[in-house]
Amino acid sequence: VQLQASGGGSVQPGGSLRLSCAASGIASSRVAMTWFRQAPGKEREFVAAVHWSGGKSYTDSVKGRFTIDRDIGKNTVYLQMNSLKPEDTAVYFCAAQAGLITSTLRNHRAYSHWGQGTLVTVSS
Repeated sequence: VQLQASGGGSVQPGGSLRLSCAASGIASSRVAMTWFRQAPGKEREFVAAVHWSGGKSYTDSVKGRFTIDRDIGKNTVYLQMNSLKPEDTAVYFCAAQAGLITSTLRNHRAYSHWGQGTLVTVSS
């Protein structure tokens, strides 16, 4: 299983970025695909997930600003990030795991498969 994350960069506050996570060796339609992020000196935190059923969930701080979507044909998950804030600055990781129930989606320790991380910097 390989997850290839891309799309990070530097933007000013209020700007937008779209992250991509291309999966190989695993069907995105059969697993939970999730974005986490980790800022310097902080714990890895849940950002957004799309469950194998298609259901989506977000952490409160990104609701209304971020959108997670998947393209089953391309086996890719996207994170559209709008109205970015300096506190969104972090390394963003995509992760995948089969067999997760809803209550465990937000626990990074539940995931076996990880992408390499892509840096998002929001600064003026």
